[in-house]
Amino acid sequence: MFILLVEDDPYIAKSIVMALAHLNFSVEHVTTAKDADYFVKNTALDLCLLDLGLPDQDGLDILKSWRDQQINLPVLVLTARNKTQQCVDALNVGADDYLTKPFELSELIARIHALGRRHRGFASNQIQLGEILLDKAMYKAYLKGQELNLSRREYTLLEIFMLHPKQVLKNEVLIDKVYGFQDNIESNALNVHIFHLRQKIGVQYIQTVRGVGYIFQVELEIPPKSADEHLNSLPSS
Repeated sequence: MFILLVEDDPYIAKSIVMALAHLNFSVEHVTTAKDADYFVKNTALDLCLLDLGLPDQDGLDILKSWRDQQINLPVLVLTARNKTQQCVDALNVGADDYLTKPFELSELIARIHALGRRHRGFASNQIQLGEILLDKAMYKAYLKGQELNLSRREYTLLEIFMLHPKQVLKNEVLIDKVYGFQDNIESNALNVHIFHLRQKIGVQYIQTVRGVGYIFQVELEIPPKSADEHLNSLPSS
């Protein structure tokens, strides 16, 4: 998941970026509404964490402008404005959820997962396509019940593909979601990570669309298992 954090408090921003990066999220941090507007309009974001007290523009105003322009990116408002009416105003302007400061990082992460599920129409943190099971809450993936040993980039790629099955994903979109706006990405980095991911899950799942990108193909789609069913399917130690 590629997340934009719009927060001008350096201490809060550092804590959030470190926590999300540790959990395999790609995070881009900006401190102004102007920079936030640029990223929202020019990158393939999955979610925006938006502080309201920004130095150049009130967060509610930039959020309203996005909604007026039919930009439907999920937005979780982070605010020190804890009065009920202020939170209601944020929701009425177009926020999908809000969290008042100070907050626990565990609650923030849970809300991020909930927004991601809701936006994509999932009711569970588990996604199963064919013989691959992705457990987003635990950041683990399984093939035929066996846990896969995936790097952070490989897991992120697999999550993107499983959230968008049978859709052609352009190279530039995948690069945005996996690496963010890093300047030191090797030209073949995406190809290398996809090669290693194919080696672990099977080459039949990820197909190349020449000159465009990749598509995740699966012949058999199985509804997500419940947590109990999943645990029962895992091999005993």
